[in-house]
Amino acid sequence: MSDLVTVPAGRVTLADRRTSRSWEVPVSAFALSAFPVTEELYGLSPGSRLPVTGVSWIDAVSFCNRRSAAESFAPAYVIDGETVTWDPDADGYRLPTEAEWEHACRAGTTGPRYGELDEIAWYRANSGEQAHPVGGKRANAWGLHDMLGNVWDWCWDLYDPEVYGSYRVLRGGGWFDEHWSCRAGVRRRSHPSLRIEDVGFRLARSPG
Repeated sequence: MSDLVTVPAGRVTLADRRTSRSWEVPVSAFALSAFPVTEELYGLSPGSRLPVTGVSWIDAVSFCNRRSAAESFAPAYVIDGETVTWDPDADGYRLPTEAEWEHACRAGTTGPRYGELDEIAWYRANSGEQAHPVGGKRANAWGLHDMLGNVWDWCWDLYDPEVYGSYRVLRGGGWFDEHWSCRAGVRRRSHPSLRIEDVGFRLARSPG
């Protein structure tokens, strides 16, 4: 895909409000799509630059494999119902990990956001309570658009398996969220089979 952006290696500190725990994670260089997956790319609406929404985590990893096959990459996932195994050696498309997502969102910044919210994000105060075409707001320093606002992004990780079982991580905030949810460190969760109207995803790849 032509919109992949190379994200440099680094380190990021993740935090969980429920447990008041924080932990540092090293992040290797990887590639991340500059925009959330659109309705056009997903195969729903030719020419549409709206982010695809209402896709479950299972839908998202399945799409990653379909795109990998279409472009002759090795699929990143083995999918058996709701059991998904990631092959980290595969060069195909995948979801970013939570640490990769936050590192990419921050783009070297340390505050809650990489810019003024109205300049970088569609959220409840300016969205008209609907999704908007991707890329309409200013990108971060690494060329990534809509990392905050517009739609939440699915990540690979389990949210808190001891408490929430198979629930997966969502990041970034969406068009219906208040300003406090559109911050680089905010975490949300959902069951991997649920489809939610303000949730989408973006594609990542490991170096091949």
